[in-house]
Amino acid sequence: MAVNLDFTIYHNIINNELSSTSSTRHSINPATQKPNPEVPLSTQHDLDRAVKAARDAFDHWSKTSFAERRAALNGYADAIEASADNFAKLLTMEQGKPLAQSATELGMASSWIRVISGFEIPRNIIDETENRTIIQRYTPIGVAAAIVPWNFPVLLAIGKITQAVYAGNSVIVKPSPFTPYCDLKLVELATRFFPPGVVQCLSGDDSLGPMITEHPGIDKVSFTGSILTGKRVMTSCAKTLKRVTLELGGNDPAIICDDVDIDAVIPKVGILSYLCSAQICMMIKRLYVHESIYDTFLQKLVDFVKTFKVGEGTEADVFVGPVQNKMQFEKAKDLFQTITTDKLKAVLGGDIQDSAGYFIHPTIIDNPPEDSRVVQEEPFAPILPVLKWSDEKDVIERANALDTGLGSSVWSKDLDRAQRIADQLQSGSVWVNSHFEVAPNAPFGGHKQSGMGVEWGLTGLLAYCNSQTQWLNKSP
Repeated sequence: MAVNLDFTIYHNIINNELSSTSSTRHSINPATQKPNPEVPLSTQHDLDRAVKAARDAFDHWSKTSFAERRAALNGYADAIEASADNFAKLLTMEQGKPLAQSATELGMASSWIRVISGFEIPRNIIDETENRTIIQRYTPIGVAAAIVPWNFPVLLAIGKITQAVYAGNSVIVKPSPFTPYCDLKLVELATRFFPPGVVQCLSGDDSLGPMITEHPGIDKVSFTGSILTGKRVMTSCAKTLKRVTLELGGNDPAIICDDVDIDAVIPKVGILSYLCSAQICMMIKRLYVHESIYDTFLQKLVDFVKTFKVGEGTEADVFVGPVQNKMQFEKAKDLFQTITTDKLKAVLGGDIQDSAGYFIHPTIIDNPPEDSRVVQEEPFAPILPVLKWSDEKDVIERANALDTGLGSSVWSKDLDRAQRIADQLQSGSVWVNSHFEVAPNAPFGGHKQSGMGVEWGLTGLLAYCNSQTQWLNKSP
């Protein structure tokens, strides 16, 4: 399928029309700090127009069959695949991740669409007698808002769009101000497959999010981002009792037991600690290694991570691109200062050198105190604390000690032992002998302050629905 999209000019998409605004803004290419193209700066008026179009579209779209929605979504997936190369280049330009990682994200996006749109939303018969039937069914909520972060702007936008429209809702996408480009083009592409008003996109600055969460015409908000902003979103949504799903930050522990095959585990742990410059909420952020293998494991991890090429995402063989934006870069620099002030031992990296972009070389900290900032805070930058443990109960308590609970992992040849530890970890996802595995048919969400509700899987899809119980009495 040939796809003709102009990747040089960017518009809002309102009611299937390309819409401009009187004022514009732009983001920065994080590898060069040069400006990316201009994008719309949406106002309350633009949002009101989009909400009206979405409400009008919902009246019809909610009555379509699942087969019709599935056909539209599958056509959309085909079109994304056909233009994947252009989208991958655009994603690297705006996000900074290497082209290979951008291509992987595009491939996951089209796969997510096909899997999610293959679900059967259940209609449960709770009780059936001679005189009465009780049925639980799921109905679309109305107008959904998808507030998308800057680390995975393609996959997370597509996941929210697909769940919303397959459940029968209309959806308004709000990209991060740091990464608006792919999302604007993805929704421009969607206009070829969905009726006007079903899928729309508004670009804006930090003022647009609160306008969306407070708008009385929006019924559901799905937000992925920081814990602090997530709390603000929830507070705002409470004013109109919007349905809300929150995917928030994490500080994922990984527990390495003493029986692992070190040489086999090191490449996996290394990659899963620094993928996307460690700007993934589910990356390994605290690495607990049994003291009996600690020294050997640490040295081999350092040797492996040293091989990661740092550079602009368009360069061959780059694995670590820039941190995505200046705000995150400054936060990382502040955290890196504690290496000196707290007298921590950096066995790899440890400083941030001047460069054209927001580049940070991978850093490994040798056994810092548990209360140090590099352990307690989610860095969203390529710095990894490696800590010793000896007592199983103690390491579980340390892994569970924070207010976050997004993901965690256990690594051991003894699956009974690994399962015993895994069963005690307080996080929404727990992996054994892996980390950061995700799938469109597996629910994903956080415990504690890492989130509210789940996305993906049937459970995530049903979060875009209202549960309705029907009591069917056969005679009045």
